[in-house]
Amino acid sequence: MRTAFLPFSHACINEADISAVSEVLRSCRVAGDAQASQIEQCFCEYTGAREAVALSSATAGMHLVLAALGIGPGDEVITPSMTWVSTVNLIALAGAKPVFADVERDTLMVSAETIQRCVTPRTKLIIPVHFAGAAVDMEPIRRLAEWLRIFLVEDAAHALGAEYHRSRIGRTGTAVFSFHPIKSISTAEGGMLCSDNPLLAGFVRRLKFYGLGVDAYDRQGRGMPAEAEVLEPGYKYNMTDVSAALGLSQLARVEALNGRRTELAMHYLRRLEGIDEIVPLAVPQYTMRHAWRLFIVRLDTERAGMSRDAFMLKLGEKNIGTGLHFRPVHTQRYYRKTITVEPGSLANTEWNSERIVSLPLFADMTTADVDDVVDAVKAVLCGR
Repeated sequence: MRTAFLPFSHACINEADISAVSEVLRSCRVAGDAQASQIEQCFCEYTGAREAVALSSATAGMHLVLAALGIGPGDEVITPSMTWVSTVNLIALAGAKPVFADVERDTLMVSAETIQRCVTPRTKLIIPVHFAGAAVDMEPIRRLAEWLRIFLVEDAAHALGAEYHRSRIGRTGTAVFSFHPIKSISTAEGGMLCSDNPLLAGFVRRLKFYGLGVDAYDRQGRGMPAEAEVLEPGYKYNMTDVSAALGLSQLARVEALNGRRTELAMHYLRRLEGIDEIVPLAVPQYTMRHAWRLFIVRLDTERAGMSRDAFMLKLGEKNIGTGLHFRPVHTQRYYRKTITVEPGSLANTEWNSERIVSLPLFADMTTADVDDVVDAVKAVLCGR
């Protein structure tokens, strides 16, 4: 058994990252927008996006999208329940109704078919979620949204560097990325909205900083220009230069980080072959490139003779950290009380919710770490 605890994930920070942040701190311009502007430009170059807006979080980006579209009482927004609660919280706070589309059983992602079953005359927005680093099959969903004239925003929190039909996520349409510490790259906390819709991007850019027609400070750090005034009420969602400096340093090596996680994921898949109680998520068969943000498996609870929760607890006792991505939103206490879900309508979501577990995966891991995880899995399943 390992003597040192292996976390499920952590931010991979190197000396270049620390130097980049230190340089900004020494400049005393910690809240300017020079670095934030640069990361927007570099993000556009990396993803191929027409516009990019750096923000304090992905949640901020989704909030501003809902505001831009005027989502409110009487509107419905379709998204999976198998996701983090932030987006659904925002929908509820706007006074709109979240409508949950079921996911495919082996990818945990929605499809055009599962979305179409949820569409009503009140549907105003569809939010598919790229999951664990894999890309949703977007083309059929885009055709459906265009046919129905419903706006489409991709939750790309897990998808930086992922590709769909040889195009990086973020290049087409509107997508929101997360730079939380356990995402593909980190800005400590932060996010990015990408869009090929300049009106939407302009709205988000304006409302990220109080509704002023300028960013936090001008490019030369001379303070707020005298002509700056509120064009409409906004928020305080801009990314700081400290965060942006860290993000720029990490973005420069995103391909290496993703590549290392891919190597580790392939080692996992080889080592887990033949363990009947463990069923990894399927890799989609359409043309895509996986970013391997998470390594998620399902526990065959019947074969294993234990619950998923007991399995996670036993791995923890062997110094192996695990995660749960995610407890479905409709099973959370507040939403159990406020949203009615038809029995059987989320069958795949609910089946997976009792079995999923995220095993450790981050770029600083070694193949020996993966071996330790798999050895611990085998020992738990054997009752040792």
